[in-house]
Parts: sequence; C-alpha cells; structure tokens
Amino acid sequence: MARGWESKSVESQQHETFGSGAKRGESVDAVERRQKRESLELSRSRVSRELESARTPVHRTALEHALKFLDEELKKV
Repeated sequence: MARGWESKSVESQQHETFGSGAKRGESVDAVERRQKRESLELSRSRVSRELESARTPVHRTALEHALKFLDEELKKV
C-alpha cells in the first residue's frame, strides 16, 4: 500500500513540475531549455566553490577546464 501512495506523490510532483511550464504558456522545449540552464548554473556554482578550495594544481586545472566547459554550454543554451 505504501508504494501506491508513494507513486501517487511522485506522479503529482511530476505533474506540478512539468505542468507549471504549460500553465505559463511555455512550450515543452522552453521548459527543457530552462531546466538545462538551471542545471548548468548549479553545476557552475558548485565547481566555482570547489575551485576556491582546491589545493593541488592538478585538481585546480581539472576544475578550471570544467568551468570553461560549463561556460561554453551556457552560451549554447
């Protein structure tokens, strides 16, 4: 019985998430682009925070490359 309630909750959450864009007049593509942009922005902020505390040059270089990649992806979206 718990699974039934859980799946109903997930279904309602998905409806709220995906249905909210349609209510505002956004197309499915616009909603997907907005979600992708938000995801990239969150990743960028996480990488920036990690870069501030990076101690080794190798880790710092990897994070700088990741930051550069995320900036390029944000320009595409």
